[in-house]
Amino acid sequence: MTPNAPSGFFISFEGGDGAGKSTQIQVLAKTLRKAGREVVLTREPGGSPGAEAIRKLLLEGSADKWSPLTEALLMYASRADHLERTIIPALARGAVVITDRFADSSMAYQGLAGELGEDAVSTLYTLVVGAQAPDLTFILDLPVDEGLKRSGSTGDAEQRFESKGTAYQEKVRQAFLEIAKREPERCAVVSAEGEIMDVAARISAVIQTRYPTLLNR
Repeated sequence: MTPNAPSGFFISFEGGDGAGKSTQIQVLAKTLRKAGREVVLTREPGGSPGAEAIRKLLLEGSADKWSPLTEALLMYASRADHLERTIIPALARGAVVITDRFADSSMAYQGLAGELGEDAVSTLYTLVVGAQAPDLTFILDLPVDEGLKRSGSTGDAEQRFESKGTAYQEKVRQAFLEIAKREPERCAVVSAEGEIMDVAARISAVIQTRYPTLLNR
């Protein structure tokens, strides 16, 4: 897709817990709206009524509540509804869709860190996502200890993945970096260290380089 195509433009934000994805999404959305774009903000798991119902099952409870296979199946059930109800209709009318997590999270958390394996997750990806991959994916990279410190300070109930521990989170971080290495045209690794606007400037610089018309309509 291209930024001026009627089918819209799809951006995903990925990274470990506490990397600041939700904050950076808000900053980018404000910038894009100033440029005259319709922006739809969404998240995974969630983003549609059915998917939000599954979110609670996935993110609350003990770390061993689900096996990696069950997690992946729930994630993809949520993702299918999210695509059908939210993402695809928004792209069809020409909006910029920005999601806090998408399919790379399933590969990182369940496929690689969870040791379910790439083949199983790739099969689900083909069935549910198909050709509807993001046009651009930002992977916000942050040392695990700092990310867990940030996410632990929120105090909300959605701490199931954080409770899996530092070793698991390090596997997740390395998995995201590996995904970016494999797909450099789609993915951009951005350091999440530093002040909010410093990180936002790094994100804007990537867009200006790769898709300048997205910010300069």
